[in-house]
Amino acid sequence: MTAPDADITEDLIRDLLRAQHPDLADRPLKLGARGWDNQVWRLGDDLAVRMPWATRSADDLLRKEHAWLPALAPRLPLPVPVPQRLGEPSARFPRPWLVTTWVPGEPADHAPATRAADAAVTLAAFLTALHRPAPDGAPEGRDRGGPLADTAEACAQGLTSATERGLIRDPEAVRAVWEDAAAAPGWAGPRLWLHGDLHPANVLTANGTFCGVIDFGDLFAGDPAFDLAAAWILLPDGALDLFHEACRPVPDTATLRRARGWAVLRALACLHIGDAGVRGRPGGKATWGPPAQAALRRLTAAARP
Repeated sequence: MTAPDADITEDLIRDLLRAQHPDLADRPLKLGARGWDNQVWRLGDDLAVRMPWATRSADDLLRKEHAWLPALAPRLPLPVPVPQRLGEPSARFPRPWLVTTWVPGEPADHAPATRAADAAVTLAAFLTALHRPAPDGAPEGRDRGGPLADTAEACAQGLTSATERGLIRDPEAVRAVWEDAAAAPGWAGPRLWLHGDLHPANVLTANGTFCGVIDFGDLFAGDPAFDLAAAWILLPDGALDLFHEACRPVPDTATLRRARGWAVLRALACLHIGDAGVRGRPGGKATWGPPAQAALRRLTAAARP
């Protein structure tokens, strides 16, 4: 995360709405969350305003959501933030912004799923519906979703750093999971639609199971293993086998091996963000540490004889 370069306020958003979407300008407005790329403000009962604030890449991500997500949303079995209006850059705010539907629920890093069977089946149904062949021109992933072997340096650096900080007790076991994944056969099927960023703050829960998925800024087409990796960090203990059985098609062995490698990389990233939060560093989120630790425990336990 970079330092935010804009002061996002209620007055600013109301001014933008009055100028471009005046029919929405008098609705109640309050801050919902400050994410990695965007701030999310709730607009009335059923809408939200997403304002880019802390990364320059957020502009393109919002435009991508506006272009692609409305066509995908109707087939998805969980609520998602469907784009409704696009705000264009102006003298008042020189960046695009987005009005979407509001998705109720609590982020899974604050309220993890606890009903293992329900969560497993719900996540599998969502990914089964999303993972369909993408058309020509579908977006590529940004620094994600390519061959796992290309992430060797990033994995090594993340593992070394986490070990030095005392966040990992058995780095060799973690390394072995990633190395097995990197050696797995690559994806030979069509490019499938992927969410691209299924970490615990982007999946919402209610009553112990998943109730929504947000932030499709990293939507891209590629190997389904990238999204399947989320199961290790999102699901409670005892749910992984049921999740894999409920996916359609059932993932083959090579796909699951690659998914474990992506899960290692996701967990390492979340460990560092969680540690930064514990230490009060900018961009840190202490709630990301526990699900990352749980994911690595599951990944390394499954790899032992």
